[in-house]
Amino acid sequence: MSNTSAVDYYAAIPVFRGFARLMEPQLYKPVPDDWMVGVADIVESTKAIADRRYKAVNMAGAAIIAAVTNALEGREFPFVFGGDGASFAVGPDDAAAAREALAATATWVSEDLGLSMRIALVPVSAIRAQGLDVRVARYGPSPNLSYAMFSGGGLGWAEAAMKRGEFAISPAPSGAQPDLSGLSCRFEEIPSARGLILSVLVLPAAGADTSAYRNVIEDIIKLTERSPDAGRPVPSGGPALRWPPQGFAYEVRAARGPRVARWARVLGRTLFVYAVMRFGISMGGFIPDLYKQQLVENSDFRKYDDALRMILDCTEELALELERRLGAAASHGLVRYGLHRQDAAMMTCFTPSAIRPDHVHFIDGAQGGYASAATALKSTVA
Repeated sequence: MSNTSAVDYYAAIPVFRGFARLMEPQLYKPVPDDWMVGVADIVESTKAIADRRYKAVNMAGAAIIAAVTNALEGREFPFVFGGDGASFAVGPDDAAAAREALAATATWVSEDLGLSMRIALVPVSAIRAQGLDVRVARYGPSPNLSYAMFSGGGLGWAEAAMKRGEFAISPAPSGAQPDLSGLSCRFEEIPSARGLILSVLVLPAAGADTSAYRNVIEDIIKLTERSPDAGRPVPSGGPALRWPPQGFAYEVRAARGPRVARWARVLGRTLFVYAVMRFGISMGGFIPDLYKQQLVENSDFRKYDDALRMILDCTEELALELERRLGAAASHGLVRYGLHRQDAAMMTCFTPSAIRPDHVHFIDGAQGGYASAATALKSTVA
């Protein structure tokens, strides 16, 4: 399969609008059998979060997507950000580049962020041999771009296999540096405007009836859709931007070159961006107000990757109602779920080009997020 045909497979999947349609089976198209699924996560992310290293954990997860995207020279491929990791699928002609990007990122995460990252590439054929599947849909939160959604149980199995040590990729030699161009975290934390930021993670229980599980997910989505902006945690004007930015040190680590030169370059670049955004200076096709509007519309605050994941800015009443409904579904053997409350969200950005409208912005809770919701999930099934 050529690179062109790999792009064609993904481009041929129609983009659906309206998150409430998420569970419609016809939206999902099987990934070709000769493709690979990439998975990565932070080892002991719970400990890192207990040490308040939220930003580092998120930067590591987003780095996987940035590194693979840059290794594939910007070609579109399905991926999903999971907070403390990421998953994606690539065609056979892109597998070698993805493998190198994963290996280099694992080394960078270890040496520059002080975290340990597991990485693996799993053949789709091996997943299907287990009676599972990898199917992809494309959800468009705005006219600017689409995000991949995954179903079929394959991503969950691939992640579990990685944690067992199967299909593992060794990190690159010391000093390896992935191309993380476009990766940044310049915005301040986003405080809740409605009461609290709720991290939501919902998976099917073992042996759950497919139709009944779908009904639960659709019920949960319908409930959240009633909240203003469907609970989107990013305000209409975008997050606050200050200088130097909160994530300045992480952007320095993501840059290439000698350390002193990196500091100087990032210092100058972030000051320039701050001035342009602060004073609304349009230049070279970049319009600050338009960028902020796209940033809000493009924010990746809810998704599906064999599990429903959402970061919601909601009232305590909505959080309690979600917990009640999920608890009832769990008691009937339909779902496993984890919830985590915090008072702010945070954003990690991947902007290969600031003048194109398809820049992506990954949202997680600012005090534990998806990783803490997963810990809560584990505690309920222990």
